[in-house]
Amino acid sequence: MGRCVSMTDTLYRYLVGHSVREHPVLAGLREETAKLPQAVMQIGADQGQFMALLAKLTGARRCLEVGVFTGYSSLSVALALPEDGSIVALDVSEEWTAIARRYWKKAGVEKKIDLRLGPALDTLDTLIALRQAGRFDFAFIDADKGNYLGYYERCLELVRAGGLIAVDNTLWSGDVADPANQKPDTVSLRAFNDALHRDERIDLALLPVGDGLTLARKR
Repeated sequence: MGRCVSMTDTLYRYLVGHSVREHPVLAGLREETAKLPQAVMQIGADQGQFMALLAKLTGARRCLEVGVFTGYSSLSVALALPEDGSIVALDVSEEWTAIARRYWKKAGVEKKIDLRLGPALDTLDTLIALRQAGRFDFAFIDADKGNYLGYYERCLELVRAGGLIAVDNTLWSGDVADPANQKPDTVSLRAFNDALHRDERIDLALLPVGDGLTLARKR
């Protein structure tokens, strides 16, 4: 088995201190979100920066986001997109996305983000019905775990060949590797990881970034 660095708190602080260049508006959003009881749902600054880099590396112009929360990931990517870039962002919470809207506007990227409130599966099906298949370059999935496979299948249809899908929480604090853990979200994520490992339609990487980040490139 290959060597893997053990990520202690000290080493993580070093990593962040020597890599992250956080936009001031992103920093403000992260600080406000940290006060919420659900703050653990927000991705870290290092992951946000990594996703922005992925968007640039893939030349993304049209993006999808399934699960917005308070908008840190969408803001990270929007700041990395060209002026004519756009994100269709899907969520069900008016309360959390109201915070997102404030920070998108503060950063001057609100026109790049098309927020659609409602069940994400329905919105994705609508996009497919509107002949948007193959029209997106990049997608990020970070929502309810029980629907991950449904979100993935629809995003795979919506992204172009060579497009990238990033999926959060796929290591789930290590619980996916514990067969004794049969909690519903863990079981769903385990099934999701198994399905992508078998999927010949994609090139695949599962990375120990944040709580586990899966990258799937559509062939």
